[in-house]
Amino acid sequence: MSRITVDLDNVRNVQNLEFLAKRLVEGFITGLHKSPYHGFSVEFSEHRLYNSGESTRHMDWKVFARTEKLFVKRYEEETNLRCQLLLDVSGSMYYPTNNYGKLSYAVLSAAALATLLQKQRDAVGLTTFSDQIEMQTPIKSTGAHLHTILLALQQQLQKPAPPQKETRVASMLHHVAQQLPKRSLVILFSDLLSQYEQLDEIFLALQHLRHQQHEVLLFHLTHAETEEEFNFPDKPFMFQGLENGEKIKVQPAEIREEYVKAMKQFKNELKLRCGQYRIDLVSVDLREPIDKVLQAYLVKRQKVR
Repeated sequence: MSRITVDLDNVRNVQNLEFLAKRLVEGFITGLHKSPYHGFSVEFSEHRLYNSGESTRHMDWKVFARTEKLFVKRYEEETNLRCQLLLDVSGSMYYPTNNYGKLSYAVLSAAALATLLQKQRDAVGLTTFSDQIEMQTPIKSTGAHLHTILLALQQQLQKPAPPQKETRVASMLHHVAQQLPKRSLVILFSDLLSQYEQLDEIFLALQHLRHQQHEVLLFHLTHAETEEEFNFPDKPFMFQGLENGEKIKVQPAEIREEYVKAMKQFKNELKLRCGQYRIDLVSVDLREPIDKVLQAYLVKRQKVR
């Protein structure tokens, strides 16, 4: 399958995010046609995989002849999925600051997912948050609504980095859980890096979503080269928190081993807790192609259906 790479340095300069998202989705679908993952081809809005033992009345034999896989025709009422995209826009998401790296990746991923959802006739809504709800749309499936979401995402990229704006993931998740009246797929983009001491609260909020019968897909974004591997030149650095403004001067080589160990423990804890609450966790390094996000979504959608 083709790998959809994105130059994050240029994302903020994109004049038409809607056009770029459409190109990414079309490229992804084309890649699926050429891959062994034909179950996720453009037919996914019209078909579903055949389950052993069910009636063959609605089997699509034309698709079988082309793919040698069994698909059942899906009817209109079966295609409707409600999806809520949650985008963390707090200070730490603007790292690396030269290109708003994590935010740029999250915005582009959300734009591509919204386009893919609308292409599948599914309903999608967008919420951006930091220490409060910044922007929230209803959940709809129309083309005009998609345009509204993509315009809001493009405008988010053009905003300056907020001055030490913190994250309140737990309270935002509780807010969303209370607002979603129907079973939905909730997709969260966040780095969670300022949330280590709040993991208990965050997973209580995620459990709230699961208790309300919502499915959850968590994309954990990191600039792994520096945030996980702590790969900085061996000279004194002054580090400043993007959310609390605190400063600390260190020699990277002196703390690298301890830092890397702590980050591994943090990621292992995330993985363990997500498994406990049946939440799909996808760790995303900004160096990875965006098709990892789209593929993870399609796998999750198959589970939801």
